Amino acid sequence: MNRLSPLGLCVALSLFSAPGWAATVVPLKGQSSQQTQADMSECNSIAASQSASTTSSTSGGRVKGAAVGAAAGATAAQVRGNQHDDAYDRVDDDVKQDYRQDRAKETAAAGVVVGGSRQRQDRREQEKTSAANTTTAYNSCLQGKGYQINP
Repeated sequence: MNRLSPLGLCVALSLFSAPGWAATVVPLKGQSSQQTQADMSECNSIAASQSASTTSSTSGGRVKGAAVGAAAGATAAQVRGNQHDDAYDRVDDDVKQDYRQDRAKETAAAGVVVGGSRQRQDRREQEKTSAANTTTAYNSCLQGKGYQINP
């Protein structure tokens, strides 16, 4: 049976290590390739479980945006009406209500877009942070087991 040289083992481990972590794992305490694989698998599980426990869900961005937009639109319509008291007082209450509702609908639609955009941006930032934390946990675990991690 062919045995891998220490350099060959490092190259093999770097090729088959956890996805997203393109690093070379060098055993410092004479660990066998089987032990190294077992340690990598264990550290991968630990890092993944830590990442899963710290990930929070961002949801409702569009709904929140629509609610804020609708409120802003109705308020803006009321303010505009108050700026023109003479003309506004002569308008029927149903017309005033329709105007406020139309403005609320328009700004609610804009709020949906803005809220969705913010939600996506927050989710991307959260994914970056989670990936960095997972990589750090994985590397720390392996270093604690006596391996050197070379990027």
